[in-house]
Parts: sequence; C-alpha cells; structure tokens
Amino acid sequence: MKNINQRVGVFVDVSNLYHSAKNLYHSKVNFAELLKTAVSGRQLIRAFAYVVKADVAEENNFFEALRLSGFELKSKDLQIFAGGAKKGDWDVGIAIDAITLSPKLDAVVLVTGDGDFLPLVQYLKAHSGCRVEVMAFSKSASGKLIEEADEFIDMDKSLNKYLIRPRRVIGN
Repeated sequence: MKNINQRVGVFVDVSNLYHSAKNLYHSKVNFAELLKTAVSGRQLIRAFAYVVKADVAEENNFFEALRLSGFELKSKDLQIFAGGAKKGDWDVGIAIDAITLSPKLDAVVLVTGDGDFLPLVQYLKAHSGCRVEVMAFSKSASGKLIEEADEFIDMDKSLNKYLIRPRRVIGN
C-alpha cells in the first residue's frame, strides 16, 4: 500500500521504454508524467534514467528533457562489435544501484518490462524490506515480472498520459 511518508527510488530503463513506445505505438514516452505516477505523491529520494549514448544529433535534447523532468542521468556509450552487433544495456547497473539504495527506501519503482529484472525484484522483496513496484507497457512486459512485483502500473491503460504522439501533418 502506498502512503505519503514512503521514501521512493525510481529506476528507469530508458531503452526498454523507448523501444516499447516506438514499436507498439510509433510514439515517444512522456517521462515527466511517468515520474509523477511512479512517485505518486510520496517522498522522492532519487530518480535515475539509464541511457545509452549513440552519438545521434537529437539525443542531447532528449537527455536534457529527462534532466528537466527530474531525473539524474546515468549514461554509457553504445558498444559496436567487429561483426556489427550493438550492445548497450544497463541491467547490471540498474540492479546494483537499486540494491545499494534500497536501505534508504521504502519503495523501489522499476520502470521496465524486461524479464531479466525478475531476480532483482525477488531479491529486493526478500532482503530489503522494500515494496517493489514495476511500471511498464503490459503489451511488452514480462508476465513473470508483472506477477512478482508488489504492484504493476500498466502504462497501456493510460496511453494519452504516458505517450507523446507525433503530430500529423495535414496535406494541402
């Protein structure tokens, strides 16, 4: 159960949310609204947005918008391997930060649908005493992750709130 005295940490897997919104809805995520919902009137201790730098022109504006929305950014460079494969996930970094900060929190909000976070949710529930909430688009979220969380906040239920849809250009 949520109450205003709870200390909250928010950990956002930006790449997971970005790709879900892009692939499912051809839209972008409204990270400011996402943070409001994650905090839900409680005491925000830290809000991290984990990003991967790909050296594209528009990413600096995006990163600044995340900062202005109230997030601390953690970034790493996109790795490109000899065969052309690309890698840039933050799974271990998010897990370490959530575990490290958990003694100072009453609730951990993981914003991702990635099933790789199932062991983190299980660990936090068993060892930290924290309430663990998962927030994601249910259409692209792991069913096991949804089940394991103390609460699942389904962004699919409020698309107008969580998505920034592209403007349609009307022809002459």
